[in-house]
Amino acid sequence: MKNIIIGTAGHIDHGKTTLIKSLTGRETDRLKEEQKRGISIDLGFTYFDLPSGKRAGIVDVPGHEKFIKNMLAGISGIDMVLLVVAADEGVMPQTVEHLDILNFLNIEKGIIVITKCDTVEDEFLELIKEDVKEKVRDTFLKDVSIIEVDSISKRGMDELIGEIDKISDEVKAKNLNAQPRLNIDRAFSVKGFGTVVTGTLIEGSIDVDDTLNIYPQNKPTKIRSIQVHGKSVKTAYAGQRVAINLSNVKVDEVERGNVLAYPESLNESMMLDVKLSLVKHSSRMVKYWDRIRFYHGTREILGRIVPMDKEVLNPGEEGYCQIRLEESIVAKNKDMFVIRFYSPMETIGGGIILDSNPKKHKRFDKDVLNSLHLKEKGDLKEIIEEIIKKHSKEYPVLNDIAVYIGEKREIIQQEIDTLCEQNKIMNINNIYIHKSFYDDLKNNIIKVLSNSHKNNPLKKGISKEELRTRIEKNLKTKDFDVLLNLIVNDNDIKIVDNIASLYDFEVTFSKSQLNIQKYIEDKLKNDKFTPRNINEIIQDKKENQEVLEALLGDTLVMVTEDIVYYKENYDIAVDMVRKHLEENKSLTLSEFRDLIGASRKYAMALLEDFDRNKITRRLGDKRMLF
Repeated sequence: MKNIIIGTAGHIDHGKTTLIKSLTGRETDRLKEEQKRGISIDLGFTYFDLPSGKRAGIVDVPGHEKFIKNMLAGISGIDMVLLVVAADEGVMPQTVEHLDILNFLNIEKGIIVITKCDTVEDEFLELIKEDVKEKVRDTFLKDVSIIEVDSISKRGMDELIGEIDKISDEVKAKNLNAQPRLNIDRAFSVKGFGTVVTGTLIEGSIDVDDTLNIYPQNKPTKIRSIQVHGKSVKTAYAGQRVAINLSNVKVDEVERGNVLAYPESLNESMMLDVKLSLVKHSSRMVKYWDRIRFYHGTREILGRIVPMDKEVLNPGEEGYCQIRLEESIVAKNKDMFVIRFYSPMETIGGGIILDSNPKKHKRFDKDVLNSLHLKEKGDLKEIIEEIIKKHSKEYPVLNDIAVYIGEKREIIQQEIDTLCEQNKIMNINNIYIHKSFYDDLKNNIIKVLSNSHKNNPLKKGISKEELRTRIEKNLKTKDFDVLLNLIVNDNDIKIVDNIASLYDFEVTFSKSQLNIQKYIEDKLKNDKFTPRNINEIIQDKKENQEVLEALLGDTLVMVTEDIVYYKENYDIAVDMVRKHLEENKSLTLSEFRDLIGASRKYAMALLEDFDRNKITRRLGDKRMLF
């Protein structure tokens, strides 16, 4: 069954609640004070079934100016609005303000309902209808049907129900594949059940026993039971009004304005980048650091406005702004919002969130403005590329990007894969960085290696770990290795025995250094398996040390800090161990000592080096082939 949510809007005492009662047979004024005073203070909820079989949930919102905050909470998540105008009064101040709010929240479908039609003459009713048409001329309601009704006599009710049924076919289907999100508009306790919250599930689906978080406090909870229009269900879907019984949470730990969603699916922030539009008929302009009331979902937060591309926004103008909030919020890019002036409270504008977790910007920054324009107009792939470019220094993974954008991970992954194929994004062990950031890292690595070669011409290069600590400590060793391998594939560097150098770099000895090389190699070759101490070879001469270090990994093998073997001798020792183990299955230290004719010190040093290089493995006091 398709579910739609209908919201009412209009001035106080224009008959919204009575209209709903006539449509559904149910009273939505649930508070004693509401029933006593005859006005809606808080939100009322009910439903009815349309002739086609679709179920229509109805949110009855307050019309009085003092209760605009509650009205905004009720409008969150609706599919269609009934703009109610009383025939005996016509368009009034709250009618206009509600209409502004509906425009800013991007409500697309609606019907204008003229109530109390039996109380006026036909000629006066025509004047009211013409006035309404004039007032909605520049809004989404400019071409919608105007239905004349009287809730007492039931005049026009069948026509209204038929029009609602017709328009419900045009309502866009909700995104059931997205991460579920519910803006909580009520929280209360039921004896024997505990905490219950209500709201409209605006995207995704939820099941009994799902584990969710209450944001922004990030409080974990679990769904004990779900009701949709008073009936228990196992699963609730986007577009339904739901009541959820939560476990592991007290009623004073949740309130209107909180958001219910999966863990790690939303980011908390105290700043938002937005595209803001101001109402035309207000006298108020918006300037730097104006204090405002920010409305998003069912939440009201105080904040300050920072215009990014204009000194001042005048009535009817639009521009990019950064909202600096006084409390944290969880939102998604492309969410809609409304702002009201701090005092006196009046609706002055609204718009769309472009970045739900931005950094603090400088005003009139060309790069920032271009980025905001892209986020407003660009397609998903362009937005993903821009976000990765902006956050590359933080080394984002798929979940970070999906949470930031507010889209399903599978969809984000498809776009990222395309960007990787286009060489716009680089995959570093499932960390995604922009090509420009990769180029910066590569250039820094090349610069460090170049300086090292210049200052140490006999040194083969820099160890990978030393390079990581000098270039990017925030990358784990395994991730930095992947980065280096990408640069190796670009033929810019090479890595030999965990030593990185420029691709075309080779150690070149002078004539005197060639003589030192011969001297070192001859000594160690003749020493066989009992090489002399390194210090005897170096003799405190810097050039001797530099030549020796250059030969390591080539003709020399370092076993300990003090013991270096001529590589041919080292390889002979390896062959001897392998041959012995192939014949005898195991080898003790004393057996190896006798095998090479060296002291225990040299035999132990070699065996421990063989273990490190996975030639042998130690079991107790014996070695076996690895």
